[in-house]
Amino acid sequence: MAVKYTVSLQKIIKDIGYEVLYVPKSPSDIYISSKDIIRPGLILAGYEDYFDPERIQVLGLTEIGYLNNLSVAQRQQCLERYLSTHPAALVITRNLEPVEGMLRTAKKYEVPVLRTADTTSANESTIISYLGIELAERITRHGVLVEVSGEGVLIVGDSGVGKSETAVELIKRGHRLIADDAVEIRKVSTKTVVGQAPDNIRHYIEVRGVGIINARQIFGLGAVKLSEKIDMVIRLEPWDSKKVYDRMGLEENYINIMGILVPATVVPVTPGRNLAVIIETAAISNRQKKMGYNAAQELMQSLGMEDFEPVKQEIEIWDNAHGPDNYV
Repeated sequence: MAVKYTVSLQKIIKDIGYEVLYVPKSPSDIYISSKDIIRPGLILAGYEDYFDPERIQVLGLTEIGYLNNLSVAQRQQCLERYLSTHPAALVITRNLEPVEGMLRTAKKYEVPVLRTADTTSANESTIISYLGIELAERITRHGVLVEVSGEGVLIVGDSGVGKSETAVELIKRGHRLIADDAVEIRKVSTKTVVGQAPDNIRHYIEVRGVGIINARQIFGLGAVKLSEKIDMVIRLEPWDSKKVYDRMGLEENYINIMGILVPATVVPVTPGRNLAVIIETAAISNRQKKMGYNAAQELMQSLGMEDFEPVKQEIEIWDNAHGPDNYV
């Protein structure tokens, strides 16, 4: 069964900047679980089918105007019918004043009422994006996430293969660290996964022989970033002389992360290989491919192989020690 995530109303108020008109108890004890929001025009008009009270309710100029045009008795009846469903929270936009009786009825049914100066559309965009991240489906993976030339690169591999050391070298070369050791991956849309570090280990890197270092303190604020879209996955593994590695880039490999295919590649590790430079090159090459340029395809065509198409396949790249679903 899928895990249901929540975010406290206190965090929403703080991060988005809502004004509190009424809350029945501490906002830190009120939780929102639905990523969707709703404008309650239909239920105000009397149509209650498919209404979801777990969603945050957004009331703009239309809803407030409709309620103000009702008689006192009709408005109170409407508010009673609506707020008795115990909506998760109401958000009034444009700094509009609550209609007569709204706060009184909200207190009766213990429904939080918030307000913002944003327009309705702007507020909807903000809250949908925010909830999409905070309540996103997520997994945690053993690895290192870095931003390299604007590309989010997730580096995975067995412990001791050199992931953290490579991350330090990339930071020294002007790139940025997002997470080391454990990467929390969230599916924020049907096409995008975003990675970040758990709060308690953010900015820290473990370097064998040196110990724990704080990348933010050593390299400065420009060396770290809170989160990043994962554009590609690179697995580092010890060189296997019996294994055939792709030397031309004729294969386009992908890994499935929560239903989203992300470009992936395997980089063999041997003494003397500059992994930071290789990962830089891989990131830039991946960016070129997204923009429509494929060097291998261009070479094949220049050799007269006009019908060449890269082989596309889905591969398994996580190390088996941590399983397919979670890293503990």
